Amino acid sequence: MSMNKVYNRIESIVGNVITVKATGVRYKELAQINTRFGKSLAQVNKIDGDTVSLQVFMGGQGVSTGDEVRFLGRDMRVPFGEELLGRIFNGSGDPRDNGPMLTENMKPIGGPSVNPTKRILANRMLRTNIPMIDMFNTLVVSQKLPIFSISGEPYNQLLARIAMQAEADVIVLGGMGLKYDDFLYFKEELSRGGALSKTVMFIHTASDPTVECMMIPDMALAVAEQFALEDKDVLVLLTDMTNYADAMKEIAITQEQVPSNRGYPGDLYSQLASRYEKAVDFANSGSVTVLAVTTMPGDDVTHPVPDNTGYITEGQYYLKGGRIEPFGSLSRLKQNVNGKTRKDHRALMDAMIRMYSAYKETLEKKNMGFSMSRWDNKLLKYGELFEQRLMDLSVNMSLEEALDTGWRILAECFEKDETGIKSDLTDEFWPEK
Repeated sequence: MSMNKVYNRIESIVGNVITVKATGVRYKELAQINTRFGKSLAQVNKIDGDTVSLQVFMGGQGVSTGDEVRFLGRDMRVPFGEELLGRIFNGSGDPRDNGPMLTENMKPIGGPSVNPTKRILANRMLRTNIPMIDMFNTLVVSQKLPIFSISGEPYNQLLARIAMQAEADVIVLGGMGLKYDDFLYFKEELSRGGALSKTVMFIHTASDPTVECMMIPDMALAVAEQFALEDKDVLVLLTDMTNYADAMKEIAITQEQVPSNRGYPGDLYSQLASRYEKAVDFANSGSVTVLAVTTMPGDDVTHPVPDNTGYITEGQYYLKGGRIEPFGSLSRLKQNVNGKTRKDHRALMDAMIRMYSAYKETLEKKNMGFSMSRWDNKLLKYGELFEQRLMDLSVNMSLEEALDTGWRILAECFEKDETGIKSDLTDEFWPEK
């Protein structure tokens, strides 16, 4: 072990990376650099013989070749306990909220994902009170899902809504490369909505050191796992995984790694997968569910980050035009729970999406100047009501209310026998005029 090994000579300083000659040091081990401006943490990110490269958390500015480097003999850790709730930390685990520093019960971050024999199959619905999720692409406890979006869409507003409304015991929010305004927005919204008391936030803003961005998912997931082991259902919200991948790319370039697709490191897939695979429902305890925003540069789903993400996760939500799109959005586990909600759920969901697809075709015909039949006009009315009452992201209602609203929309636009829904269901659920 390199516990408290001290070196007084730094060989080189390139950007945020310093190199020292050292032995007995482990990959990802932490070191403390004592500069004339104060102390900074650094992390070993490359070992080549006795040449050790370290990424300096506060950046290379202010570090000189004569500064003392003290290896700590341990990896990065994060504090754990009930006192985390309501607190905000940065990527080094230091408080961002002027609260006290927590040093008790430190847990290592970035460990392996849970042994499959300790998991149970996802079979419980995680309610969000957002109809486009609960009714059409149900989120299931222990699922891992990305929210694909282009920049400019209200994905942070959607995450804040989910944080306030989701039926979870604990919310862990990890922000990577956030604008300061977005950080304040999360803080104020969760505080106003009364959800801050059950939330832990790990926030890296765009002006913080790159290496701290890399720490955020691991810290958030390590804390989530500990709460899950205490029988809590935890929802982890991450934004934005493309910023995380860009931080990986930046560090890989400083390490002179051979780049892969579009400059990203060759292990991009396994780095993303090892984070998403932390989603788990423990057999005799709580659960971790992961929802992570992935912005698509230029709305390009073949970009390496969304492309790799799609192979790892269990579906995706597409955010387009300020709404969750019914086409393209997919929850592969929804059938595990749809049959247990209400007996009309699946049939109504299928019929409404089928009708919405027909509405889209009719809208295209109308825009091209074709004359509209009586049926076309019914579809046009239906599409407008569907978008207004169910698709709008400001709509906040339970699954049962959403199902009832769905029936009312159908009844306002169509006759019973035009919906294609079995008569035993329409007889029971069709609203009275």
